[in-house]
Amino acid sequence: MLTRPIPSSGEELPVVGLGTWPMFDVGPQERARAPLREVVRGLVAGGGRLIDSSPMYARAEEVTGALVEDLGAREKTFLATKVWTSGRERGIAEIRRSAERLRTATIDLVQIHNLVDWKTHLETLRAMKARGEIRYIGLTHYTDGALPELARILRAEGGIDFVQCAYSLSQRAAERMLLPAAAGEGVAVILNRPVGQGGLFGRVRGRPLPEWARGFDCTGWAEFFLKYVLAEPAVTCVIPATGDPLHMAQNLAAGRGGLPDARQRQQMREFWDGL
Repeated sequence: MLTRPIPSSGEELPVVGLGTWPMFDVGPQERARAPLREVVRGLVAGGGRLIDSSPMYARAEEVTGALVEDLGAREKTFLATKVWTSGRERGIAEIRRSAERLRTATIDLVQIHNLVDWKTHLETLRAMKARGEIRYIGLTHYTDGALPELARILRAEGGIDFVQCAYSLSQRAAERMLLPAAAGEGVAVILNRPVGQGGLFGRVRGRPLPEWARGFDCTGWAEFFLKYVLAEPAVTCVIPATGDPLHMAQNLAAGRGGLPDARQRQQMREFWDGL
């Protein structure tokens, strides 16, 4: 598995991780959790580490924490969640509940979800990081309209380790509006919606993979879509969500072998835009 360093620390992070919305919002029944356990097992066995969740995702934090504990995999995982409320005290309480649900004394990464009350929470997270309650601080948003504000905050504020945004072949605004700022400020980038919440697959359904994709060790559409965004040097990790162990394996394959060069990425864009 290809890894990339977190700029603020140098810690290496595998480039393919796992998103949990909405697949991990399930009850305690074993029939619901069994495939998710295999997804987490497959992530770890395949060299991945990052699992991203949020208190916004209903039961996903609780399920993630239980499965990681069941597998004895805490030391092999990088647990990321978010704070999604207003007010200092409510923010602190929410983060502590997240730690309980994730069954961890220290959360690897807490991100300010969709920039909600970000100034208040940034102060809180800095203090928590100093005390060792969390390891890294991040910001998130999923809309292109928020990208300029994310870039502005990265340039204005110190101590931000990660930024998370949407980026895919069908949603490329981050290439211009955020990734240069992240690279310039030494901020790691996590990508959500790298396959457009599954929508990219619908557009190529029934189409064969272009033969030229084999030039960057690509054998399937999941690899095609993920390798496109992973070829951007500013990107640290992609987190496609899945509840299917087979899809987890397909996603992990994107982190192995070659990545498209500049000419091949342009070929990918032209192919996509011509569909």
